[in-house]
Amino acid sequence: MAKQEIKQTRTTVDDVNEKLTSMEQRLENNKKLIYGGVAAIIAVFAIVAIFIVVRNNGMKDAQNMVNKADMEYMMQGDSAGLVAYKKAANESYAPASRAAQMAATILYKQKKYDEAIQMLEGSSFNGKIMGPAALSLLADCYVNKKNYDKALSNFDKAIKAAGDNESLTPVFMKKKATVLHATKKYDEELAVYEDMKQKFPNYALGINIDKYIERAKASK
Repeated sequence: MAKQEIKQTRTTVDDVNEKLTSMEQRLENNKKLIYGGVAAIIAVFAIVAIFIVVRNNGMKDAQNMVNKADMEYMMQGDSAGLVAYKKAANESYAPASRAAQMAATILYKQKKYDEAIQMLEGSSFNGKIMGPAALSLLADCYVNKKNYDKALSNFDKAIKAAGDNESLTPVFMKKKATVLHATKKYDEELAVYEDMKQKFPNYALGINIDKYIERAKASK
């Protein structure tokens, strides 16, 4: 009886040892896969970290170039500012868009509309103020090129981007209505003025909008 219990005990221990040995073997077999997976994750983190450092350095350099261009513009005027802004606009980071838009502003003043359009269309229209303003400037360029469809399209984008900004949106709406009147789209012009009167009553009052509404009605 005792021999049988000893045999059973030994069998149980042997089973446990075999299971442990099997687990160790599986872990050993999987070590390469585990280490490989960990290495891959570490490599991804390293790449992301390097990208962030490079991007931050690039952003800093680009911003410094734009700041320098601002100083050139303020201290030496359009010509020096334009050169500096164009140089800063060649960077591939976010501040380059503002540089391009500032360059376009100077080009617009110089009546170089094609160049201004090229600078603007190569930029990103980000920011609650600069984005809508740049879109409106692009529309102004197209007005001067007599490309009224593109002008209206960009005024619409500027209006949408500005949202309920009481300083910007009604100005863009007034510009759009002026183009609509010039192109004899009087129904659309009237709709813009009536929308403006409802949404921006203070601005509408300031420009005596009723006279524009009556003009649009009389022109139909």
